Amino acid sequence: MKNNTRAIFNSRIGAILATAGSAVGLGNIWRFPYTLGENGGAAFLLIYILCVIILGLPVMLSEFYIGHKTHSNATGAFKLLAPKSNWSLIGYNGILATCFIFGFYSVIAGWTLEYFTHSMVGGFEGKSPLELQIYFNNFSSSIFRPLLWTSVFIFITHLIVVSGVKRGVEKAAKILMPLLFVILIMMSIQSLSLENASKGLLFLFKPDFSKITATVVLNAMGQAFFSLSVGICCLATFASYFDNQTNLQQSALQVTMIDTLVALLAGIIIFPAVFSFGIAPTTGPKLVFITIPQVLIQLPFGNIWAFIFFLLLALAALTSTISLLEVPTVYIQEEFHTSRRTASRIASLFIWVLGILCTLSFNVLADIKLFDLTFFELLDFATAKLMLPLGGLFICLFMNKHVKKEDLRAIMTNHGNTVFYFFNTFVFFVRWVAPILIILVFLNQFGLI
Repeated sequence: MKNNTRAIFNSRIGAILATAGSAVGLGNIWRFPYTLGENGGAAFLLIYILCVIILGLPVMLSEFYIGHKTHSNATGAFKLLAPKSNWSLIGYNGILATCFIFGFYSVIAGWTLEYFTHSMVGGFEGKSPLELQIYFNNFSSSIFRPLLWTSVFIFITHLIVVSGVKRGVEKAAKILMPLLFVILIMMSIQSLSLENASKGLLFLFKPDFSKITATVVLNAMGQAFFSLSVGICCLATFASYFDNQTNLQQSALQVTMIDTLVALLAGIIIFPAVFSFGIAPTTGPKLVFITIPQVLIQLPFGNIWAFIFFLLLALAALTSTISLLEVPTVYIQEEFHTSRRTASRIASLFIWVLGILCTLSFNVLADIKLFDLTFFELLDFATAKLMLPLGGLFICLFMNKHVKKEDLRAIMTNHGNTVFYFFNTFVFFVRWVAPILIILVFLNQFGLI
């Protein structure tokens, strides 16, 4: 059943950091704070953490089982577990989704490089809020610089992935993830030192239960689902590189805790800052690229803090894009028997074309729409509202139909060497709770509930 010739992570810490990196990204530092701000603050946070536990963990463990059991790529795993069936379509959905996500994600990641380099030369110093708005609008709607930064980010990711699992993916994670946490902690300390930081902390940690509505609950479920990167076979792919002694239960808990901690630290950075400078926490997606520079340049050594913050964003983006490129790369390598270099080049080239189209959808292709969506918006919509929830749902259905309970217990306990105290609860959640919640999220995306 297992492909024993595949690369295996060198160390346990490398495996955890690489897998956590696949979950940690701009969704934690860019999307989570503004989503929390728009959904009532601490009440949303409380529901979000509950959803991570009851929705994210069961699906994550399911992906870990699929990858670790087979030591194969996204489609190969399902072909091994359910031969002569159509369940491999889950893998194809994941491969295409990772390419689509990287395609539009590379645009936002490119923006972080633009802001990072702009802050290096003191470009935000003395800028008014209106000037920051104009700068963002002019940059995002221009052609050359966004295309350049999108291409640079894809190329950097390619260089890491083409180096292999151990020398590329794992080594990068061992450098990037600790550096990410150092910067998060530095900026959190700075933010907590601000005059009205306590107001931001109250907004983040003191729940107003009257703010909890059905919409808040469903939004929290969706954020938990997408933040952990479940449903697109990234986690299954990384679990296929775990060695046979890896404790899947412990690994899933550690990855979930790291992912949630990054989101919390992002909130600690942003909300004390926006409250200290009188900015509404409901600013929305532009919070990072327009509002945060406005806050940072008002601090002592503001340009240095802006430089550090956008370095943080770039690193977070890179930890995710590595995993996004790894999924199609290992698929091409194993299914078509090519070298890793060739596979990565093919995948990177395809993603680069998508990235170009997404970048141009902010300028010369802005009026070309399908279903009233630009190319950027279409890929975002297709992945977030269709491919991810459907992938997660069918992974749960697959686990129910094709995985025997005894075999699942054996893999999850390392054949009896570890204890799974809540195994029956886990099975119940995979069989009933997670699918129902995913369906609710799916229906909510289309405004049906």
